[in-house]
Amino acid sequence: MISVLSGVWALLIGVVFIMLGNGMHFTLIGLRGGIEGFSAAELAIVTSGYFAGFLIGAKQTPLMIRRVGHVRVFAALGSFMSAALIALTLHVEPLTWTILRVLVGFCMSGIYVTAESWINDAATNENRGKVLSAYMLAQTLGIIGAQGLLTLGDAGTAALFIGASILVSISFGPILLTVTPVPAAEVTRAMPLRELFTGAPLGTTGVFALGCVYAIQSGMGAVFSTQIGMTTDQTVLFIAMLFAGALILQYPIGWLSDRMDRRLLIFLLASLGCAFCLMGWAMGANRWLLMAAAFLSGGVTTPLYALLLAYTNDWLDPQDMPAAAGGLVLTFGIGAILGPLVTGWAMEAYSPYAFWLTLAAVFSAVALYALYRMTQRVATPVEDTDSYINVLPTASPMVVEAAGTWASEQDDGEETDSGEEVETDTSETQDTKAGSG
Repeated sequence: MISVLSGVWALLIGVVFIMLGNGMHFTLIGLRGGIEGFSAAELAIVTSGYFAGFLIGAKQTPLMIRRVGHVRVFAALGSFMSAALIALTLHVEPLTWTILRVLVGFCMSGIYVTAESWINDAATNENRGKVLSAYMLAQTLGIIGAQGLLTLGDAGTAALFIGASILVSISFGPILLTVTPVPAAEVTRAMPLRELFTGAPLGTTGVFALGCVYAIQSGMGAVFSTQIGMTTDQTVLFIAMLFAGALILQYPIGWLSDRMDRRLLIFLLASLGCAFCLMGWAMGANRWLLMAAAFLSGGVTTPLYALLLAYTNDWLDPQDMPAAAGGLVLTFGIGAILGPLVTGWAMEAYSPYAFWLTLAAVFSAVALYALYRMTQRVATPVEDTDSYINVLPTASPMVVEAAGTWASEQDDGEETDSGEEVETDTSETQDTKAGSG
């Protein structure tokens, strides 16, 4: 593992610092918004602004890289993001915050695309899985660590926002001083959503739903906690639990994914997610049970997203992966924009605990649709599925594509190593791939 990290350690350190700054600012929005008296609906719009910018950035950054190169794009976006984080304290007003959050989301998406292109280029076919896992681990640890940093200051002042800006600025050092430019990013046209849905209806629908869930948890979690009277320390612990659960449960769920019908596992995880959210709604007065609900519901979110990608990958031809990756990220982004808006309206109209009810409704929809899809087609044999794809919901299309390609190669390699001869009827395989999952 040390040899694997030797070529990407600077990138990973930079990613940790970026996630420390970005993770701080996400929770700070909820904390400071509560202090300023912003409504849940207003903060929902601010949250959706970030994901709108993120989606735009995912499409535009490769074009910018082709024009001026990775280094310039990375440095420019990082500078704008650092400035925007400080500007959030200059005029604390919902519209201004929404505009700045669109900018932060755009910059953050571009930073992801650029950093992930360097990481992908530094990896080889043999170590790509380990490098991607290390990258995802660095991101998650950065987000969790950011919550601890928020206990060091007062959200009512500019200090923590400035601290987040400093962390983002520091992150450029190890990256820009050690990496070399890589070939310009290729711009692949995203697969039309209709075509993507026809080829993998459960995967497409599930990724859209997980976009809603992830944005609600990461963007509205702090809003919920402040509105029910949690202290700052309790709020940061609540957010940390959402991501800590994903860190711990990712690997056992991935292990199960490669050993059972993935549709059944999707149904079980979505059902558990619904149950955990209902527990948070019913037991919200008990702070420890609330933390447990955050840990468990957050714990199934990221693995479920990765599982849906793996399931979709099972039904794609290799040549369709680049276009499908772009389509899936677009689908996720649309869900991430809509999820907070619906949740903010529900919290405003009913109570802050509608946070849990909207999450439960989305999880239940995924579970029911997975159950329906199980009645439409026989299960794919486990030995014919690709390996589990360990990626985070914030991954760029390039990483989704790279992870999917790696998963297919791993599966092919295992078949070759086992010495088994697999006879495939070409026409039957093409019909199966074209069919709906």
